[in-house]
Amino acid sequence: MNPALRPVVTFLLLLGLLLTGCSENDRPLDSPAQLEGGIFGSFYQVTIADNLTQGRARELEEGLLEVLEQVDAAMSIYREDSELIAFNQAPVGEWQPLSNELIEVLAISQSVAEASGGAFDMTVGGLVNLWSFGSEARPREVPDDETLQARLDEIGPGSIEVDENALQARRLRDVFVDLGGVAKGHATDRVAAYLDSEGIEHYLVNLGGDLIVRGYRDREGEPWRIGIEAPLDDRQEATHIVPLHDISVATSGDYRNYFEENGQRFSHTIDPRTGHPIEHRVASVTVAHPSNAWADAWATAMMVLGEEGLALAREQDLKVLLLVREDEGWSNVASPGFADFLGGELSDDMGLEVR
Repeated sequence: MNPALRPVVTFLLLLGLLLTGCSENDRPLDSPAQLEGGIFGSFYQVTIADNLTQGRARELEEGLLEVLEQVDAAMSIYREDSELIAFNQAPVGEWQPLSNELIEVLAISQSVAEASGGAFDMTVGGLVNLWSFGSEARPREVPDDETLQARLDEIGPGSIEVDENALQARRLRDVFVDLGGVAKGHATDRVAAYLDSEGIEHYLVNLGGDLIVRGYRDREGEPWRIGIEAPLDDRQEATHIVPLHDISVATSGDYRNYFEENGQRFSHTIDPRTGHPIEHRVASVTVAHPSNAWADAWATAMMVLGEEGLALAREQDLKVLLLVREDEGWSNVASPGFADFLGGELSDDMGLEVR
């Protein structure tokens, strides 16, 4: 090749690569676009109905993964460098300065704990570990009564003091704070807030079954639709399909995570008031709420309370759906708020019993 032509050829090759890269980034994606992967030992799935290019979708996924990493760094009980682990290891009685988001989740936890009479309790971590469902590596077996009572005596919402104004909190007893009943909901809210800040108007965020939707799934104004999962041990199957618009939904159930001993089934949902796994007929609870963190916490509390929680749901004006085990199958029992949320026609189709 003529040496004089080499710079021109090199320039054209570079320009071609740049143009190829630009065209790939600018390529429109089919709507709705889906971003998905693994997180928190579960999954994330974000479906966006806004018009996106491939490059824009990649930017959004990088941003939402950064948000999820921040939540994990603040609230994980499985990484030694998390802010929550540092709080759990801090001296008892000493105020600890904490991040705004950890304080927010602690405050939500305290509020639901007080309103539910201790059915939700973020200090239940020691009991969850004792029953082999937490971060401690323990065999799945029923703990002895003496050890169980000792841990039960340690816990309680009064073991934590939160000062929202000063962004600080302290443990008044040597309890292990576990935010597993609310942190995933908070993460769902955070991802939604990130998408809002990026100008995304139509999306569905699904973090391991915690959902939040905005806008519509297409230009015709079709609502997002989510499945209420049937309480089946061996497979995933929707028992009802529900249209949603600008709301979040969290579900808590006992039909997947459990162990059996001597023919008895022990659920991963521990009643903080007794120290034992729940034993009532409610298989799952679904709560709809503007905030997924609140929905998540209330779903956990209602799962502990079972059908007794419906009175509290009416008092708190909560949108709650219970799937209750019957001799054959299950029944659908809802609070008045949930029935109103669905509307009369869909409530009738689902055969809701409103209490």
